[in-house]
Amino acid sequence: MLQVKGLEAAYGESRILFGVDLHVDQGEVVTLLGRNGMGKTTTVKSIFGLLAPRAGQVTVDGRDLTGADPHQVARAGLGLVPEGRQIFPTLNVEENLRATARTGKWTLARIYDLFPRLHERRRNMGNQLSGGEQQMLAIGRALMTNPRLIVLDEATEGLAPLIRADIWACLARLKAEGEAILVIDKNVDALTRFADRHVVIEKGRVVWTGSTADILATPDVKDRFLHV
Repeated sequence: MLQVKGLEAAYGESRILFGVDLHVDQGEVVTLLGRNGMGKTTTVKSIFGLLAPRAGQVTVDGRDLTGADPHQVARAGLGLVPEGRQIFPTLNVEENLRATARTGKWTLARIYDLFPRLHERRRNMGNQLSGGEQQMLAIGRALMTNPRLIVLDEATEGLAPLIRADIWACLARLKAEGEAILVIDKNVDALTRFADRHVVIEKGRVVWTGSTADILATPDVKDRFLHV
């Protein structure tokens, strides 16, 4: 579904990505792992047209979207839960969910079933929500675009343990429903419970890829590339 080949990106003269390769197939959950500052968010920005790649290719279902505008990437079926959530603070929960909605299987009723807390808070403004509620809203908003692939950048960053558990349960449910997911997070132990494959990035380069069985059988991957 999503194919990234030889992706290179920079901020001014500072090169960040050096030939990143990754792919996500239909119904697959793939993680993008790495320490802070290694290029994970830059990879996401380059995929979504928020940063113009210097080289390489991004395709969705074989359609070349390299350097396409963000709205074109969204129309191609990619949904983003951005780092920092970036919900609309002056819209209420329901308005946030409706703002970018597209027709499909994900409706308000299904989002409220997935996150009952959002139904309880549906008349509250975005800036009146807790961090966990904002993350639920960001996921719900992305699902309301009815994407074929949902990308979560720092899925549980800064959240309390109980809220993190809710987010992992949500992602496991999405996988069970056949959603394709690309997720960035630091909690490798939680990710290995439901992800299919893992891509590890170090200083803008992919340094390891493998299945969940592979990463569990190779503990030095976490020691070399993921631990501070």
